[in-house]
Amino acid sequence: MSGNEENDFMLIRYDRLLTEYIQFNSLSALQKMSTNYLPITKVLFEDVLALGTFNDDSIPIKLKQYYSDPTLVQLLNDVKNKFPDLTSFEKELAKGFDKLEKNIKGLKRPRVYTQISALNESIIVMDSLLGVSLDKYMGQDYPLYQRYYYDYQTGLMNPEQMLSDVFVFYLISEFPLSLYGASLLDVMVYYGRIYYVVDELLVNQEFEDMLGYTKEEKKWCNENKSSLWNFMLRNRLLESTDPMLIREYIRPIPTGSYREESPLLLGIWMGYQIAKEYARNNKNTTWEEFLNFENNILFLEKSRFNPQ
Repeated sequence: MSGNEENDFMLIRYDRLLTEYIQFNSLSALQKMSTNYLPITKVLFEDVLALGTFNDDSIPIKLKQYYSDPTLVQLLNDVKNKFPDLTSFEKELAKGFDKLEKNIKGLKRPRVYTQISALNESIIVMDSLLGVSLDKYMGQDYPLYQRYYYDYQTGLMNPEQMLSDVFVFYLISEFPLSLYGASLLDVMVYYGRIYYVVDELLVNQEFEDMLGYTKEEKKWCNENKSSLWNFMLRNRLLESTDPMLIREYIRPIPTGSYREESPLLLGIWMGYQIAKEYARNNKNTTWEEFLNFENNILFLEKSRFNPQ
């Protein structure tokens, strides 16, 4: 796979193979899983489902037993019906990775495949593999989600989030952040830069849509940008290394730290605003320099970020 032509990109529909094996006891599907896609099967078995140490003899039986649960049988069927064709998704992936490879030297596009993770990780990046769990993108109104998730979680489980999540998780794996001693500013700006680059990659998706924001939440953020920033400065939150505080602003959990009506992921939203201002005021910065920038206090200064 040369990676220079969109046609070279191939999305592996591993979810179909798995479903074929589980539902029809297909030996040809099992053979492909065990030979052509052995690394993917190993990741699913050991890391995603945590069924134990990888062992050729145990895989077929244990997978069959695991996915024979009535809820998972329903999930397999629903995924098959929801995603019969992913051609447009594959084309957008190809365009995105082409653009990344042109702008960042040495990046290797992973083998991207779809899987059914039994509602485990949405995206998994390991070695040269990137797995997209289709069962985590069934849409926020999917009945099964109502049993296992809160409403604030299902807002991030729509098919529209798949594309941006792939590139966000991929860039996080390529440009990891050391959380040791990291301040809220460090984490905000780190995610802000990642989401800014993904926003530049994807022409058909707005940044706030990646966060699952509604129109009202977008409006709220824009109207409260200045007061939120002043609140952070006044209470010296940016320099805080308290993991609980950082979690409130970065993770998709309800928080009361600013205002009850504020959307989730406020730290990422604000970090993106800083990154956007930096890019606007430092136009010659390459994406590689942008993502590798280590001094976040200096980054903030050079961004000339000053919401009014």
